[in-house]
Amino acid sequence: MPTAEIGPGEFYPVVGVGPHPKPWPTGEEFDPELLEKGDRRNVLDKYRYWSVAAIVNDLNKKRNPLRIAIENWQHDLNIGSIVRTANAFNVASVHIVGKRDWNKRGAMVTDRYLEVIHHPDIADFKSWFDERKIEIIGIDNVDGSTSLESAKLPRDCVLLFGQEGAGMSEEAIAACSRILAIAQYGSTRSMNASAAGAIAMYAWGMQHLTPPTTHP
Repeated sequence: MPTAEIGPGEFYPVVGVGPHPKPWPTGEEFDPELLEKGDRRNVLDKYRYWSVAAIVNDLNKKRNPLRIAIENWQHDLNIGSIVRTANAFNVASVHIVGKRDWNKRGAMVTDRYLEVIHHPDIADFKSWFDERKIEIIGIDNVDGSTSLESAKLPRDCVLLFGQEGAGMSEEAIAACSRILAIAQYGSTRSMNASAAGAIAMYAWGMQHLTPPTTHP
């Protein structure tokens, strides 16, 4: 991995690749500016020097039917991290319920590669999924929840996560067909929302996805 010096004898890894040597590869997927200046984005090697539009077009051909939703009443800083994980699982869409604005820093621009849909309230959110006959499954450790580890997750569904700290709102709980809880073994009442999101998406993936034979 290439490195850059930040002080005498101190180096940090440089992400990505530099300018592409000429002759440049041909194809509509390639971005001339990236070929000229280098591609430092956090993308798979196969997408190096590709334009954002070309990457999205390729991802759209193999989207997974899973959808992710997050309540956003207090500008939850975890939303960006959940979106980033959603991109890793190439979900069909991410749904923000509540405030339209959310902190995109944690997403590391991965929100450019998937569809983000806003719902002003739970009623609008529920109507959207009811029309499409997609099951709404909540992830929280509230009274009446059952084990995520033993649950059978449908291939087409949306996993709904509540606000960090407060958890799911009463309206959100009522909108779900069921609530699943992640087993915990320590003293804390709840885990970080973005960590819960990653665990739940992985649980879905274990039931419906075939692991890749190679990794970037």
